[in-house]
Amino acid sequence: MGARAGRRAAIAGLGITEVGKVYGRDSKTFAADAVRLAAADAGLAVTDIDGLIVSSGVMRGISIGLQQTLGLTDLALLTEMQSYGATAGAMVTTACMAVESGMAEVVACVFGDAPLTQGRRTGAAYGGGRSAPPGWRGMMAAAGISGANSMYALAARRHMLTYGTTSEQFAHIAVAQREWALANPLAQMRTPMTIEDHQSSRWVAEPFRLFDCCLVSNGGVAVIVTTAERAATLRQPPVHVLGWGQSHPGHSLRRSQDFGLVTGAVRSGATAFGMAGLSVRDVDVFELYDCYTFTVLVSLEDYGLCAKGEGGPFAASGALGPAGSVKVNTGGGQLSGYYLWGMTPMSEGIIQARGQGGERQVDTHDVVLVSGNGGVLDHHSTTLLSPHAP
Repeated sequence: MGARAGRRAAIAGLGITEVGKVYGRDSKTFAADAVRLAAADAGLAVTDIDGLIVSSGVMRGISIGLQQTLGLTDLALLTEMQSYGATAGAMVTTACMAVESGMAEVVACVFGDAPLTQGRRTGAAYGGGRSAPPGWRGMMAAAGISGANSMYALAARRHMLTYGTTSEQFAHIAVAQREWALANPLAQMRTPMTIEDHQSSRWVAEPFRLFDCCLVSNGGVAVIVTTAERAATLRQPPVHVLGWGQSHPGHSLRRSQDFGLVTGAVRSGATAFGMAGLSVRDVDVFELYDCYTFTVLVSLEDYGLCAKGEGGPFAASGALGPAGSVKVNTGGGQLSGYYLWGMTPMSEGIIQARGQGGERQVDTHDVVLVSGNGGVLDHHSTTLLSPHAP
């Protein structure tokens, strides 16, 4: 989709509802509230929106019917997208292409989720009541390999066996992100954590302990994309979208020589950097999808922050915390902040690019990388953000 002369996309609005153990609202309500907050954040009326992209999530709690909930009419763009944890990046990419082509002027991208129910254990949020799947998946389930925890545990174990990666190295990622979360008023986990706390936490799916695994959260996040020219006249400082990329390896449930060792972040990152004319050395802030500590570690390698196989020692070096040399997941991520799929790193990336991170704000934030990951290392998105126009 070609850009019209002079049209560049920018993010003008960000809406975040209450997040965490927030009850009494469904996914659609969270999503609608997030869109209204994003419009108000930008200084726009909801009726200014002429494009709406929704992420339906695992729970399928929202759909294109959100148009009616918001009272939007005569939309130029309306669609539902699904790339799991990579959907946020894919939505922003689609919104940018729509704006730059002239197809739409103001596009809202939104995700809402309400998996938590009061009185029900958190671990049952996404898996309760499912029957055994047929065929190959059923055989895997019978062997105890079912759901994201066990599948990502297999990927992590592959990395550990190949490169000598250790649980203690995963712990350094969890501890660093908890330290960032202490300065984030939206974070669910704001109690300091030590390596010993991580190592003494219960097993979830070996090699993952409790603090290797992301949170479960209720809430909604929306982002509004418009032209850079229009964004410059609105309430918030524009966040320019310099580049984007996706990768969908297609190896799910197939024997793969690189499962757990290499992810689609390699290709999606190269595409985004190529579009922006930048390299990983130009990035000041990294907001990486962190469904598990291992996902952060392998992404660090695949984006080129360290050599393949050296993610563990790199994390253990102290490079990732607020006092470290590399600013990663500055809001606490999904491990300690809140879990709203790819909208967690996207929202924090926008906050950092705007310079609105408060106590956790990174001084230099000229280029912010936002990474999404979906499935079991099956879907990837990379988005490069900046307060500066390209």
